[in-house]
Formats: sequence, C-alpha cells, structure tokens
Amino acid sequence: MTDHNEGFEVRRVASLELHDLRRRVLRSNNPDVSVADPRDEESTSLHFGGYLDGRLVVCASLYPSTSPTDARLKTYQLRYMATDFDAQGHGYGAQVLETAAAALRELGVEQVWANGRDTALGFYRATGWEVVEGSEHLSAETRLPHTVIFKSF
Repeated sequence: MTDHNEGFEVRRVASLELHDLRRRVLRSNNPDVSVADPRDEESTSLHFGGYLDGRLVVCASLYPSTSPTDARLKTYQLRYMATDFDAQGHGYGAQVLETAAAALRELGVEQVWANGRDTALGFYRATGWEVVEGSEHLSAETRLPHTVIFKSF
C-alpha cells in the first residue's frame, strides 16, 4: 500500500526486519542492548515498516495489552516506534501510525497506548494522541523521560 509521499510504502513485516532500526534510533546503536520483545513472535503481534525507496526508515510494533485508562477496552500497546534520523519530520511516522490504526480498527481494537518519549510528545499530540496526566516516568530500559499516551478509535 503506497501512501501520500512518493516512493514511500508501509507494509506488515517480520519483527526481525525492524531490529537494526530499533537499535540505531532507540538504543543509541548499542550492540549489547536487546531490541527484541518477548511478544514479537506471537500471532497477535503486528509489526509495520515504512520504506522510502526500498529502505526501512520507520518501524512500529503493536502488542495486545491492557488499557491504562479503561481495562474494559480492547487495547494494543505501541512499542519500538522509530523513524531514522534523516527521515524525521517528513510525515512518514504519521503514515505508519495511520496504517497501523486502520489494521487495529479492523481487529475491533478500541484504543492504542504507549510509553511515549517526552521528546516525541509533540509528534504524538499532532497525530491525535492524548497524554495520561501524571504518568510521567523514566524508562527502565533507557532512563529517558517518558509519558503514557493513548489514542481511542
């Protein structure tokens, strides 16, 4: 499925395809840090890659989860959302999230949530996500400031 930007394509992929981008962008390219999630290979997990002229520039993984705002909702968690440094600010990440949201809605999902890096909150807010007030915290993995965010469908 080709989206708004010429030469940009979003598709479902295997999680292993995303590990290099996860490591480079989210883990300071540290080869000693795992970028695998125990849920990566579960049949209910969804992995999306955004490709610019055939090169992976955006990754996002989604896993069934419990909503931080209402446990009764059918909810997925977004993890490992990353856009390669030279591709940031061009709308590619938003297109990947749009494609992922469409797939989630087809599954009857009512909400998606994430521990969003505080440096990315402007991006998430611009794409319709809301902040859970008072949820600010340091990530146990990266020690960087994060805030719980969500988007309802």
